[in-house]
Amino acid sequence: MKRTAVIGLSLALLAGAARAQAPGNDLANRFDKPGAQGLARVRYMVNDIPSSVAFYRDRLGFKSVVQSGNFFALLTKGDVQLLLSPVKGPGGASQPMPNGERPQPGGWTRIVLYVNDLDARVAALKKDGVHFRNEVVRGLGGDEILLEDPSGNPVELFQPK
Repeated sequence: MKRTAVIGLSLALLAGAARAQAPGNDLANRFDKPGAQGLARVRYMVNDIPSSVAFYRDRLGFKSVVQSGNFFALLTKGDVQLLLSPVKGPGGASQPMPNGERPQPGGWTRIVLYVNDLDARVAALKKDGVHFRNEVVRGLGGDEILLEDPSGNPVELFQPK
């Protein structure tokens, strides 16, 4: 059996075992049903799975559902499922495109998280050392700011008017 096949099979078994034991497994299972309504699944490419899981869990209130070492993590917040994949690894999301281009974190596409008190949330996150791309922007529909996860992926915090 090829090494990559063995690694892939091992990861699948680890993910399945972790999922079966994970508290809150019911939410993860909702995403497996075809035609799931009102649910969003977002994948971010990250440089380091453990530090990214800690960031989303500890700083932004996500719940860790499944983590397969340094190769994959699944977190949830409300009806959002966040998939974290490394830029290099055995998983499909980490593989280069036919032209050789490799997945990378960053860019402008982002998760938007609604908050009740944007100013207080920003102050707490700044105190924790979280990096922001800008200052709070006061808009017609609400106020927003962009922060970065440990890999440079943007997350928008938004407080509607």
